[in-house]
Amino acid sequence: MSETQRDKGRILAIVGRPNVGKSAVFNRIAGRRIAIVHDQSGVTRDRLMREVCWRDQHFTLIDTGGVTVLDGESESDLIESNIRVQVDLAIQDAAAVILVTDVQQGVHPMDEEVASIIRRQGVPCVVAVNKCDQPVLDGDAEEFARLGFAYFPVAAQHNRGVGDLMDEVMPSLPQIENTTVTEPLKVAVVGRPNAGKSSYINRLLRSERVIVSEVAGTTRDSIAVPFTIGRGDQARHYTLIDTAGMRHKHKIDNSVERFSLFRAEESVKEADVVVLVMDPELGPTSRDKHIAELILKEEKGCVMIMNKWDLAVEKGMTQTQAEPVIRQMMPFMNFCPVVFTSTLKGLNVRRSIDVIDTVAAQTRIELPTGLLNRTISEAMQRVSAPRRGGKRLKVYYTVQIGKAPLRIRMFVNNPKLVTKQYKDFIIRALRERFGLEGAPVVLLLKARQRPELYERLRKKGEKLS
Repeated sequence: MSETQRDKGRILAIVGRPNVGKSAVFNRIAGRRIAIVHDQSGVTRDRLMREVCWRDQHFTLIDTGGVTVLDGESESDLIESNIRVQVDLAIQDAAAVILVTDVQQGVHPMDEEVASIIRRQGVPCVVAVNKCDQPVLDGDAEEFARLGFAYFPVAAQHNRGVGDLMDEVMPSLPQIENTTVTEPLKVAVVGRPNAGKSSYINRLLRSERVIVSEVAGTTRDSIAVPFTIGRGDQARHYTLIDTAGMRHKHKIDNSVERFSLFRAEESVKEADVVVLVMDPELGPTSRDKHIAELILKEEKGCVMIMNKWDLAVEKGMTQTQAEPVIRQMMPFMNFCPVVFTSTLKGLNVRRSIDVIDTVAAQTRIELPTGLLNRTISEAMQRVSAPRRGGKRLKVYYTVQIGKAPLRIRMFVNNPKLVTKQYKDFIIRALRERFGLEGAPVVLLLKARQRPELYERLRKKGEKLS
């Protein structure tokens, strides 16, 4: 193995022309359905990356868009040329490559073109001759030997031959020393189509890592991109997840876009912090509000970004004027920070990462039990507890029982006495005392009939704090 290969890291890229089954191979190696598999050509456009484990060996797996012949300057050709750039970058980054082909179509001129690209890069490669669903087709795979690499008949959909393929390619990945790996912070970037999500990620990475186009729906899958700030023990590790634009379900008319929406929603569920990207010229739209409600439902930390702020400034808008309007239009998100950015100018892009870090820390904060109980007691002295049928709410004891999201358990005489308004008031009081910027707070109520026990616990908690 050359020094160049050793420097590349454990990255395995999957390449090939459209509709040969690259995403099916990707999903099979990853051990779960990550990439969208569909008969429609060109579903995968960006590089899709995942940290995977194959037989106890960890590495980064990359799926790429299909390489096609470009013969014009049409809208689709501009996207295809971007796909070609992404494929070239994936091959450059990889320590080894799997070239996926289709046994049913034989060796295609584009197969030979991709093989030529790989040879020029000098990257180790194996050929996956896909769709060999039956052993009788294995003989047809022999013609792929002319591509100049070791070839293996496989059927990714049926898990046939993939093990032999991986046994051949895995030794090409560089060996690494066993070190403690910090779990990266998962940051999902969501929003409506064309809000600037991909541009924001590219600016952070200082690289055209994901395809940016004025064509709505360019991003179809959720694309995970590793990202690190700093070095050594001080390094901060992230996984940035670029998602497809989230349109309303009733406006979606094809299965690819429906699955894209599903993947975007799943990315929100799996994230530590969600970045909601909005367009200031349109303001928070009804769709933005629906996406924000999804973030609240999934109880995720959130940062709101007003992107393309340079265009707003040209029209005379200021942050001082805009933020109160945003707060008024989205009062249920008032606990979330707003960052005004311009990916074109670089305005506040780096600062947004610091804000994301702050929100992530707030979702994991530990609230001292004594101070927590005093905060609730002081709040209830300011605003009387609700009562019903002659009975007034009594809070005996409060304790934090979870993080990310923050879960607060309140032991009370009767949970039914607590109104939504009073619950919101208690949460606001906690935010006033502890900050909790961007962090969801879940207030859980439990009935208890032995107040003297909780009085002793409360006093003990105060002394311990």
